[in-house]
Amino acid sequence: MSAAETTTAKAPAVRHAPPPGPSAGPTAGKPDDKRTRGGTGPGAGVPWLLLAPCLTVLVLVLGYPLVRLVALSFQKFGQPQLWGFQEAENVGLENFTRILGDGEFWAVVVRTVIFAGGAVILTMVLGMLIALLLQRVSPWVKALVSIVLVASWGMPIIVATAIFKWLFDADYGVLNWLIDKLPGVDMIGHNWFASGPQGLAVIMLLVVWGAVPFVVITLSAGLTQVPKELEEAARLDGAGAWGVFRYVTLPILKPIIVMLTTLSVIWDMGVFPQVYVMRNGHPEPEFQVLTTYSFDKAFVVNDYGTGSAIALVTVFLLLGAVAVYMRQMLKIGEVE
Repeated sequence: MSAAETTTAKAPAVRHAPPPGPSAGPTAGKPDDKRTRGGTGPGAGVPWLLLAPCLTVLVLVLGYPLVRLVALSFQKFGQPQLWGFQEAENVGLENFTRILGDGEFWAVVVRTVIFAGGAVILTMVLGMLIALLLQRVSPWVKALVSIVLVASWGMPIIVATAIFKWLFDADYGVLNWLIDKLPGVDMIGHNWFASGPQGLAVIMLLVVWGAVPFVVITLSAGLTQVPKELEEAARLDGAGAWGVFRYVTLPILKPIIVMLTTLSVIWDMGVFPQVYVMRNGHPEPEFQVLTTYSFDKAFVVNDYGTGSAIALVTVFLLLGAVAVYMRQMLKIGEVE
């Protein structure tokens, strides 16, 4: 740069402090509190406008049946009321008092809880093991297993139930034929549905078979978000495979595991077609769960009030599971 240029160079402009005013305080540049807190901005109603179709469908599809279910649970409603020969009679809490004082109802509740609990535990354990295994196989094996999982997940429940009925058939079942090949084992003609525990175990396997693909796919997506640096650091600190899983992988997957467990509880507590079809539309007393028990009371015995009361109790049990899920998610949000 020449001397002439240096002499003609302009000095930087001097910045003057802004005049004191309401915008010069510590809140300068921040959005108006009234807009942000109250949600009264020009676009505040857009989310509700976009949600309106979904909310309308939910109200129409779920709202009326739920209101009708609650109304029936407080009424004496049978075939005469169904055909219009008699008016529905309000009986207050009589339906609930009857079922809560019935030992058979509590046996069904215990059976349903044990069935759902076993199915959920088996589903989550198998799903986690398969998801971890998919992280350690070659890409083509992972793609093949994923295709098989999606195919089994997309299979209609009625078709899957028919296949399981054939697999466990007493006369032509493949499983009996395979087990009979073991030395000293005679399984030809064995009826898996002769007792309630064995039959429910078969139905539980059917439920788990249909639920595992969703768990595996979701957990596999979650495992891709586990930082490899944390796993490597844990190994350098001397942690083994179990230590890495317990202290690194499991805490990161906890929100997903809580969500999947809650959904599995809701789905497995509401199992109906697997039990109904597997028992040819007439589940024996030792095969009854809450859904089939409510169905039988309503449409077999034609006591729609009692059936509705049982269904409403089932809804409250499921709401308990949802409350536990929401509490866990709120705790996770506070920690984060």
